[in-house]
Amino acid sequence: MKLKIVSRSGRPVVADGIVVPNDAKVSDLKRSLHALKKKLYPSRQRFTTSPAPGESRGIVLVDDKSLNDYGLEDGDTIVFKDLGPQVSYKAVFFFEYLGPLLAYLPFYFMRREIYGGIFGIKNAGKAPLEAQTLAMYFHTAHYVKRILETFFVHKFSHATMPIFNLVRNCSYYWTFGAFMSYFINHPAYTPVGRTQMLAGFAFSAVMQLSNLRCHVILANLRKDGQKGYVIPSGFLFNYVTCANYATEIYQWLGFNIATQSVMGYTFMCCGAAQMMQWAIAKHARLRKLFDGKDGRPKFRRAFILLPPFF
Repeated sequence: MKLKIVSRSGRPVVADGIVVPNDAKVSDLKRSLHALKKKLYPSRQRFTTSPAPGESRGIVLVDDKSLNDYGLEDGDTIVFKDLGPQVSYKAVFFFEYLGPLLAYLPFYFMRREIYGGIFGIKNAGKAPLEAQTLAMYFHTAHYVKRILETFFVHKFSHATMPIFNLVRNCSYYWTFGAFMSYFINHPAYTPVGRTQMLAGFAFSAVMQLSNLRCHVILANLRKDGQKGYVIPSGFLFNYVTCANYATEIYQWLGFNIATQSVMGYTFMCCGAAQMMQWAIAKHARLRKLFDGKDGRPKFRRAFILLPPFF
């Protein structure tokens, strides 16, 4: 069958349309368009059906579904959107986590050169304090863990994302990593009491391990090619909708209790604000999908994100 491909403004993307087999999948259509326009590789393409009367947008076509599943026939028109240059999720996660890891270390290992040589601060070469050393180990361990999870634990529902996300995410993580390290490793840094420091780092370590456990649970949610949404359960997910976000926030809370850095608390609050939006949306979505009707399980959790507060 031949399909007319138009942009959202109605302009033809391919002058004569595209001919695909009657049983073609959406992924076949994308490969056919890529063959005609090399710039538009499949992950850069998004197709939707033509909007129904009274609606502004059509239905997004999913790669592994057949075109027939959407009722498309010979001569029909579908709408194309260029998503722009794409980059893999793994690449984005790797670079956004590698950046703060590397940005943090020079302020610890090159104290004399940075604080003394660049900023002209006296006593820049003195030995780091216990709190500064432990903070360096904990900060490094956190991002090493995140990088390893990216390659060996996480499973991504989408292969790519817009390349702008790489720039935005790296700017956020790298900048905060450098500023946190600058203040925590500063020669004038004054640590908290040793009991508070050890308690904060101990709490942070427990939350790091709990976060790893949450990520393993999420990675194993869908088995044998299962599609669609699944209710996360087990461990902290029995009580908190987004236990993975909760343990991430509390991990940084423990780190900040131990280090008392203004930039550290700012970083935690910025991340928590974003994760709160994601958590509220996910909680609402799960409640809507699993409403207890027509044989569907009913989704209930005591907390959305931060027990015992939210």
